[in-house]
Amino acid sequence: MALTINIKRAYDSATEDDGYRILVDKFWPRGIKKNELKADCWPKDICPPDSLRHFFHEDIENNWERFACDYESFLLQSEDLKRWIKQWTDAGHTKITLLYASKHAEKNHALILKKVMEQIA
Repeated sequence: MALTINIKRAYDSATEDDGYRILVDKFWPRGIKKNELKADCWPKDICPPDSLRHFFHEDIENNWERFACDYESFLLQSEDLKRWIKQWTDAGHTKITLLYASKHAEKNHALILKKVMEQIA
């Protein structure tokens, strides 16, 4: 069963087209109440590790390439990610939406996560 993966800012409204909604940030998005986000799952163990997250946020523009490479390596070695993907597909979820809070639509960890998930799934 193929898995369709979309990406959406956590601040955007939920739609039926989102499918299974997964918050992929380590911290809850600012200003959003828990009952407003409509996240079905919050797997913190596949978020970037603290050291990598701090490195990236020191200088998003200049650290993007290294961050992307290091996070991709982290995910490819992650048994947690493989377990989550299996759990989601075994539950019959064919469409998922990764929710992230960053203002940077073109440079954020959800893009890397989606890429790796598509390779694994």
